[in-house]
Amino acid sequence: MNAPATLSVMIVDDEAPARARLRDLLADIGSEQPNSVVVEAANGLLALEAVAALAGTGSCLDVALVDIRMPTMDGIELARHLAQLEKPPGIIFVTAYDNYAVHAFELNAIDYLVKPVRAQRLAAALQKVRQGRSVPAPQLLAELPQGARTHLSCHERGRLLLIPLADILYLRAELKYVTARTVSREYLLDESLTRLEEEFSKRFIRLHRSALVARDAIAGFEKSDAEDAETQWQAILRGIPERLPVSRRQWPLVKSYAKGA
Repeated sequence: MNAPATLSVMIVDDEAPARARLRDLLADIGSEQPNSVVVEAANGLLALEAVAALAGTGSCLDVALVDIRMPTMDGIELARHLAQLEKPPGIIFVTAYDNYAVHAFELNAIDYLVKPVRAQRLAAALQKVRQGRSVPAPQLLAELPQGARTHLSCHERGRLLLIPLADILYLRAELKYVTARTVSREYLLDESLTRLEEEFSKRFIRLHRSALVARDAIAGFEKSDAEDAETQWQAILRGIPERLPVSRRQWPLVKSYAKGA
């Protein structure tokens, strides 16, 4: 019988002792579940930077052991970004928190480990990765409880690109994609405009049926030249020359968020 292939592993936890314990456990079960720790990171953002660097060498991850509660970028947001990769790793959540979260992951067929992690439980989780059962669907991850995302992501030319939410001026639905616009460029997102509006309602407001704008990106308004009774006004945005039409229905709400109009 052939020996199982060595799994490349990423450990993501904001506590160094927790990372060290996982590393030691992985070494302990190495004969049963051959593995190699290739990335360690203290939060999701650092993990994604390390994954990008790894991809630059032509390598990829098989499995990510991901703590749930971390500063800067939590584990669920990290998993959502990893799911966008062309070859996403298996995700194993690591948690010290309540059973309700654990049950949610279990019901959705996303594996999890409860701290303190036990060697045999870790070995069983890695076996699920080998069987291809622990890569969560992006839409499923979107439904799990989490903190607000700090970044959106897109897959472009084999790379995972992160877009800081604070840099996005507007989001516009076009065909089956959503365009995210920053001062420097546009990004295509495989997300729903309606879901983005629900998730980031404190940051974005709707201009019309196919566009959301960041409230603090509105610099003012001007009359529209278009012969369209539904878009008599256009929003002037900070940092870009582009103007976005405002529907008559949304005009009273949008106008109230103008700064320097």
